[in-house]
Amino acid sequence: MPADLSPVIVASTRWLLSAFPPAGGPLDHALAEAQASHAVTLAAALRHPTELDAELLDLLGPGGSARLDSVTGADAHPREDAADAWRTSVDETVVSWAACLLADADLAVVAAACLPATHHGAHTVGEARRLTLPSPRDHRAAPLLRHPDLLAPIADLHRASLQSLLGTAPAAGS
Repeated sequence: MPADLSPVIVASTRWLLSAFPPAGGPLDHALAEAQASHAVTLAAALRHPTELDAELLDLLGPGGSARLDSVTGADAHPREDAADAWRTSVDETVVSWAACLLADADLAVVAAACLPATHHGAHTVGEARRLTLPSPRDHRAAPLLRHPDLLAPIADLHRASLQSLLGTAPAAGS
């Protein structure tokens, strides 16, 4: 995990797991967390590929989870206590890109192949097999987190920019 992106990665992973909770049990939670963390780490490295990008993120802040909460309906209960302060470290674009990667293993493979071109390097995510080659057990542990239709409202927020970055944008008229 890139040290300079750690707060964003932790908060964005936590947001995904709270919005799309694992099936149940400690093993399911661990498997879901590994998948979400891999997706968020990869998305964060692609979103903030240089040292300067990471420094600007640190200086300006990631923006928080307000729009994501609104899209999922989680904003129905205002969050104003200190226990929800972590939400300010959520990066909307990173979460959206991570949702795209969780919903589409082929896109995750392309994204992982682009990782060496970033400042963070090829080993940022480690072995991302759970993201790029999810097993049936991975899907059972995180059925909501891997469901393309459920992730679509979040993924669609910034899907076009991820596809443009990766050179996988659908052809016009498709």
